[in-house]
Amino acid sequence: MINTIFYPEKGQWSQLCIRPSIQKEDIGDTVRKILEKVRKHGDAALSEYTKLFNGTEIPNLMVKDDEAATAAEYLSENLKDAIRSARKNIEMFHKAQTHKEGIVETVPGVRCWRKSVAIEKVGLYIPGGNAPLFSTVLMLGIPAIIAGCREIILCSPPGTDGKINPVILYTAKMLGIKTIFKVGGAQAIAAMAYGTETIPRVNKIFGPGNQYVTKAKEIVQSGGTAIDMPAGPSEVLVIADDTANPQFVAADLISQAEHGSDSQVVLVTTSKKLLEDVKKYVYEQVEDLPVKTIASESLDKSLLILLPSVDDCICFSNIYAPEHLIIATTDAMADADRVTNAGSVFIGRFSCESAGDYASGTNHTLPTNGYAKSYSGLSVDSFVKKITFQHLTEEGLQRIGNIIETMAEAETLYGHSNAVSIRLKTSGNE
Repeated sequence: MINTIFYPEKGQWSQLCIRPSIQKEDIGDTVRKILEKVRKHGDAALSEYTKLFNGTEIPNLMVKDDEAATAAEYLSENLKDAIRSARKNIEMFHKAQTHKEGIVETVPGVRCWRKSVAIEKVGLYIPGGNAPLFSTVLMLGIPAIIAGCREIILCSPPGTDGKINPVILYTAKMLGIKTIFKVGGAQAIAAMAYGTETIPRVNKIFGPGNQYVTKAKEIVQSGGTAIDMPAGPSEVLVIADDTANPQFVAADLISQAEHGSDSQVVLVTTSKKLLEDVKKYVYEQVEDLPVKTIASESLDKSLLILLPSVDDCICFSNIYAPEHLIIATTDAMADADRVTNAGSVFIGRFSCESAGDYASGTNHTLPTNGYAKSYSGLSVDSFVKKITFQHLTEEGLQRIGNIIETMAEAETLYGHSNAVSIRLKTSGNE
């Protein structure tokens, strides 16, 4: 049963915003053993784990060109058209994120500027299995290509037939990603973090995954390999008033609940009638899902909350900091302007979260578990680093030299001061 809460006191809000914990065995030691074995034994360890976890033996971890080329044969034209259309929208949105910053002359003779430089080697992890997330190939691959990353590798687990799902291969090939490996799980993260005989080491790892993949990313990050962002179960929060369509709201909650039993969906509303109607439609719609059991387990951990005003709903949402936020209110655009913490915001009754997952153009790789208070969703910026530059003329150093000397000496860093003084003393004598 979905948890229904009427008019909770503000002192309770922070407690309600704590995500539900699922009791699981401590997987840290297991993941560390996998990482260490791959680090020491490379491809041999990958082959061993692929047989153990994926039930198949693979003589060659890298996908051959002909295998990727034939992937299109397994897809309908309708699906291929949909993928191409989504690609166009995602590219359009992400290309708009690139711009060249100007040069700033802070004082005459002192010019400062910044340049975006692509991360050279990036690794993309794409889950396979029951839900082959080919849309994530678009969401990771497109900004990496726009950023100009020199080397893009992709890892995805094979099925028992020893092959990666053809829709993942098709999407990767369409983008021009050629270096693809048949390896999944924590062992794939290890391979990209440490490198093996076949799989090159990367500078940064991107992509979602199960609890083992998430833990592996967390561990390799502490060892010096950058990752995209902290990950956790998917979530959505809906803000709605009495003008919202309860069937739409129910569908939005269900669409997120089907991600996994550890997902959380939350409705905050000013209307008791809407709340009761949404609850009714949720139970109706969940019956039609192939993953009814998974969605139902998620709904058991979810919340329907009645609050006095839309202002309260927005305030609650900003404390919760949802991965996905849907605003279905009378003046949704104005209400959205008051959002300070969210991964991605969907404004108005027709802006379903599924649009952002697939085809509106925005990225669906977003901070979860409250990390939207301090992290952004994935963008072209995620695939670049910013390098600052400065150029000082003789006049420029003369203008700020005394400032530098005074500050350096106040910190007792006389070598810093001397680096300026020695230049000023010879100024005009060369």
